[in-house]
Amino acid sequence: MLGMSDLRRPLAGIAAGAMVLGLSACGGVTTGSTSNDNDDFPTEPIRMTVGYNAGGPADLIARAVAEGSQDAFGVAMPVENQPGANGALAVKEVAGRAADGYELTLLNASLMTISPMAVPENEAVSWDEVDVVMSLVQNDYVLIAHADSEIETLEDMIDFDGTITYGTTGVGTGSQLAQLALFGEAGIEGNEIPYDSGPPALTAVMGGQVEVGTVHIGDAMPQIEAGTVKPILIFSDERNEHLPDTPTALESGYDIPVTQYSAIALPAGADDAVISGLQEGIEEILATDEWQSFIDSNYLVRAEIPGDEVKQQWQELHETYAAFAEEHEIDLGGD
Repeated sequence: MLGMSDLRRPLAGIAAGAMVLGLSACGGVTTGSTSNDNDDFPTEPIRMTVGYNAGGPADLIARAVAEGSQDAFGVAMPVENQPGANGALAVKEVAGRAADGYELTLLNASLMTISPMAVPENEAVSWDEVDVVMSLVQNDYVLIAHADSEIETLEDMIDFDGTITYGTTGVGTGSQLAQLALFGEAGIEGNEIPYDSGPPALTAVMGGQVEVGTVHIGDAMPQIEAGTVKPILIFSDERNEHLPDTPTALESGYDIPVTQYSAIALPAGADDAVISGLQEGIEEILATDEWQSFIDSNYLVRAEIPGDEVKQQWQELHETYAAFAEEHEIDLGGD
């Protein structure tokens, strides 16, 4: 079984002040293209569509990028939320628009790596529909329990007398895959309760509707720090810098490398010059102190990788997850 470290590509370091863009007189980015159509890109606002509710991790990431658009691109980047189907509805809608660089979407890795195993083929997002500009961050999953729960460790879950009810962030998500794998490998009897995102799953743990749940660290950390919930383990291949005392599933003897990555994508078929111009502008945003402050305050890990490497990495992750699901007879519900 391959661990996540076998698949991870070296992160593209972004030095402060690097990739400084030449802005044209009309406020556009000079891409170096020989095409007159692309020389002044962009000359109008760039729309960012997010397939998740406002206030969630994907929405916050998209808005943090959008806040730097005026300085980096010379134009605004309005954000629109169109939640549904783990982000698939928004991505498919954006994929049907012009591939001119003015239509972007926040693409979560689970939509390409896990959802194809959980939904019918005609509902899954295909690589034929989108091009990736670059990935932005890694957002790990943490298994949590209520602070007053008798569950303190994974061993407590294994020794639990009865069925453990656990909350996931939805069908086809890393949260679902990670917990199904853990419960199956560890021989824990469980009953899954799917929610439509991290916040309601977290609320269910806080309210005692479920014994445990797996959510993004960014969702859980405020409640962990407040003492309302406690971390049991994380599903990344290495300990998370924000929870250094929390063991990984791998450390506990279970090779379950499931994490989330977020990237910027646009409809497939965009000119190389457009993608290059978008990447340069986003790299400028990611080099700012404001972006680093956002990363720190939301408990994210930098994962800046060019689009071609993102596609390769995510395809390998999908193959690994699919093999893992087959090996452990995990059924996510797809056909």
